[in-house]
Amino acid sequence: MTNSTKTRGADKRRRLTAAAAEVVHHQGAERTTIADIAKAADVPVGNVYYYFKTKDDLVEAALSEHAGNLAAITAELDTLPDPLDRLKALVEAWVGQRDTAARYGCPTGTLASELGKREDGGLSDEAGRVIRLLLTWVERQFRELGLDDPGDLALTFVGAYQGMSLLANALRDPGVMTGQGARLTRWLDDLTADARR
Repeated sequence: MTNSTKTRGADKRRRLTAAAAEVVHHQGAERTTIADIAKAADVPVGNVYYYFKTKDDLVEAALSEHAGNLAAITAELDTLPDPLDRLKALVEAWVGQRDTAARYGCPTGTLASELGKREDGGLSDEAGRVIRLLLTWVERQFRELGLDDPGDLALTFVGAYQGMSLLANALRDPGVMTGQGARLTRWLDDLTADARR
């Protein structure tokens, strides 16, 4: 196999993974077909099976894509020197996706909810793993701030995001993200002000 053949193969796989993340987010795992993902990736349907044997393999690839996106976002946020600024910047990033959230919800949260209804727990566990990555990162920020119960604070913070995404989607109102994002930022300020007293 030549290097150009390997490169083309890696490019197809990458396009399929990115397309799976987007299409599954927009349509849900159950409604999405392999043909939908192939079309979005501009890859012939027959070629998909060379890279992914089943639709569940593509859903797992979508979750992997979400994990990679989360890692990229948190790595960028980690360049900020202050953990409070990192958390506020994360809220700002969430609010910046308000139109997408109002239309489709949180990519990982909506998928975790959908997969949680299945009898088999494999993909649901994988969705939970991606959410735990976020919880772990947020907990580390609260720990660096020296706040008590950083794990509980992380659950509250991520739960607030999931809630505002769900409500924005249910109400088809991006303003929910804006308003609740501002409230979450004030909560962070109040927490840190109380800790400094």
